[in-house]
Amino acid sequence: MPERDRDDQGRATNARPRDRLGRPLPPGSPGVPRIPDDLDLPPGEAVDYAQQLLDQGLAFNAHEVLESVWKNGPAAERMLWQGLAQYAVGLTHIQRGNPKGARTLLSRAIERIQAFDPAAAGHPAGALPYGLDGPGLIAHAEALLAELDEQIPARPGTPTSLAERAGLMPRLTGDLP
Repeated sequence: MPERDRDDQGRATNARPRDRLGRPLPPGSPGVPRIPDDLDLPPGEAVDYAQQLLDQGLAFNAHEVLESVWKNGPAAERMLWQGLAQYAVGLTHIQRGNPKGARTLLSRAIERIQAFDPAAAGHPAGALPYGLDGPGLIAHAEALLAELDEQIPARPGTPTSLAERAGLMPRLTGDLP
């Protein structure tokens, strides 16, 4: 078995190309550009970048961007960023035709976004920071969950019509494109 690629600290890395849905492709295959493992953007820039990726239908890559803030951002905001990253993974599961995974991740995302206390993280009470539209994101996720309950694919891995719907990807800030 070939050795895995490793970074300077000896941690395993995955250099395999990935498709639009984040699934590994055979080595040497063309894939979508990868999000660097060491990405460390300020939170506001990460929101903008993640939105650009969502607008392109790249929910898995948006998850990678949001996850980088969850891991590198302010400790008091980690629950929020974890919820946002899980939201994007829930969208990825919809795209991949995995309704069970989508339900699980979207439900967790709703819980974490609702549980985040902006005031405890040093932001004005009552609104998410960085222009994030908490009520809009939660309403969108709840609508997706309701649609998932109505659209069960014939077999696992078969995308439902929900995966092709124009409104699948949310507006993180509520701003129009």
